[in-house]
Amino acid sequence: MKIKCVITDDEPIARKGLRGYIEKTDFLTLTGECENALQLNELLKKEQPELLFMDIEMPYINGIDFLSGIHNPPKVIITSAYEQYALKGYELNVTDYLLKPISFDRFLKAVNRVHELLQKEQESTPEPYLFVKTDKLLKKVTIQDILFIESMGNYVLIHTSSSKEITYSPLKSLLEFLPDNLFMQVHRSYIVQTSKIQAIEGNMLIIGIHKIPIARSLRDEVLNALLKDKLISR
Repeated sequence: MKIKCVITDDEPIARKGLRGYIEKTDFLTLTGECENALQLNELLKKEQPELLFMDIEMPYINGIDFLSGIHNPPKVIITSAYEQYALKGYELNVTDYLLKPISFDRFLKAVNRVHELLQKEQESTPEPYLFVKTDKLLKKVTIQDILFIESMGNYVLIHTSSSKEITYSPLKSLLEFLPDNLFMQVHRSYIVQTSKIQAIEGNMLIIGIHKIPIARSLRDEVLNALLKDKLISR
């Protein structure tokens, strides 16, 4: 599993050091950097990282006060030059407390612990699913298996990694049952699971052997959502 993480530290050299460690760790991916808790607060409205690297002494709001005020935070590794915040940090259920300067060995020990905790949580959480009425059957469809959904008038065709299921439902009604952080309507006749998109070719999204059109009116919104902070161009 890949762990999405964010660095929050007002010192550029500290962010650079953590960035380098993250790049060397194959199960971590850096999705954002912040200089203070106010920036992090804005980022958390848009992103859903699974791990925060959090400094304590920063402008505006210190890291401890910020963590005290957020509901259901991700896993947190505190990175600080000061020992005196350690007890308070553990009272807030942080996963680890790293004293600067941080060695790579100590960093790796901390993130391995996060990886282990998240894997255990994932294994203990049942996969979300829907029951779809097909003919006389109610068929279970696991959300993660859905590739895309195609509208066919008053019916929808649900394409999964192993089958196709047709059921009576307007596309709009089905969209309400799907997690909005995983699925996106890209055309009046198509909903896609964004993690299944393998390529973008002009106005088409490629998922396996399928080409799904992007509506002209939705093109900018769709491409911005898919490519923001993820486009590397020559």
